[in-house]
Amino acid sequence: MIRRANWRASIVRCLCVLLALGCAAAASGCSTLGVKPWQRGILARADMRPGGSAMDDFIDDHMYFAKEASSGGRSFAGGGCGCND
Repeated sequence: MIRRANWRASIVRCLCVLLALGCAAAASGCSTLGVKPWQRGILARADMRPGGSAMDDFIDDHMYFAKEASSGGRSFAGGGCGCND
């Protein structure tokens, strides 16, 4: 009986150690989030902005309108089917 109790205690201890290591690994995985100072110059370029190029906006709008079968742009509700009128 004593041997079985020691076995259970060692299993519980091992599981606690594994849980603690897993929590430490999960907490340390978020420590590198964010933009580094030397990366900010790259991300501040004009071509990195959403909608930075007029030609890209034109192409995106063309594909959007072709798929939606509607006219009027993004500011109007509804599509070709008339379900959002």
